[in-house]
Amino acid sequence: MESLNRMATELVDEAIDFADELAIEVYTLSGDGAVLDFGVDLPGGIEAGLLLAEIQTAGLATLGTSLDDVAGTPLTHVECSTDQPALALLCAGKAGWEVTRGEFDALGSGPARALVATEPVFQRINYRDEFDFAVLALESDQLPDEAVAAQIAERAGVPESGVFLPTYATGSLSGSVVAASRAAELAVFRLSELGYDPLDVLSATGSAPIAPVAGDERTALATTQDALAYGSRAHLVVDRPFDRFDEVVSTARTEYGTPFAEIFEGVGWETGELPLELFGPAQVTIDVVGGDTYAVGERSDELLAESFGL
Repeated sequence: MESLNRMATELVDEAIDFADELAIEVYTLSGDGAVLDFGVDLPGGIEAGLLLAEIQTAGLATLGTSLDDVAGTPLTHVECSTDQPALALLCAGKAGWEVTRGEFDALGSGPARALVATEPVFQRINYRDEFDFAVLALESDQLPDEAVAAQIAERAGVPESGVFLPTYATGSLSGSVVAASRAAELAVFRLSELGYDPLDVLSATGSAPIAPVAGDERTALATTQDALAYGSRAHLVVDRPFDRFDEVVSTARTEYGTPFAEIFEGVGWETGELPLELFGPAQVTIDVVGGDTYAVGERSDELLAESFGL
């Protein structure tokens, strides 16, 4: 497999070339790294969000949109599909890097994480990237500066000129799109956390509605999580059976039925305090090659309608 960061860099180059068409802004930092505003000072967009999700998965996933119903109301959904789920969704796409510098705070996702490879998932998959460029998508309502880029470059082991930082707020249209693209990722991650070998997941497809763009980051965080926990679907093809498939979905948790605004409020919006099993797709079909097909979970239009204000 080629370097995840090399493949992501090619997509970043595409974003830079078509910045006007995507309605994004590109800023060159003093160390020659680049920040791409996908939805901080700009509202973001569906096409920008789809390309950003593709960047995060290092080009190993196919992204698209469809129109589906939520509580009888037509809403745009994002679909993400990959035949390399371990690499695309866990080694690249997963949000697993907390970036803090002064007043700047962000959650990083994308293949730059694979240059560091200290998260347990990299040991499970036995993958570590080596490349001179690092692509890290930052979820923040602020744009990073040179000090943030220098910190990321040092940790990733690349020159500052090789750092590319696509940045977006949760409460942007791009943020809603990226969140909706994570249904398949959640399914594969939950399986991995339950002890299933992620390399035995042969393909993964997920779909979720794009949450309405919120007026603040907290509301956006809650509604985008509701979109996944109560409105997403995933389909996995796997290589071997497992006795815990029913625990992959959000319906497996005791908090099922509670809007995420209430869940986050209960921990003072310190999301790191929440158990990982809270975060799962609503409904999953799992096909075991040569074996059974499992259908678990369910969607809740009622809760989504409340969350989305439908």
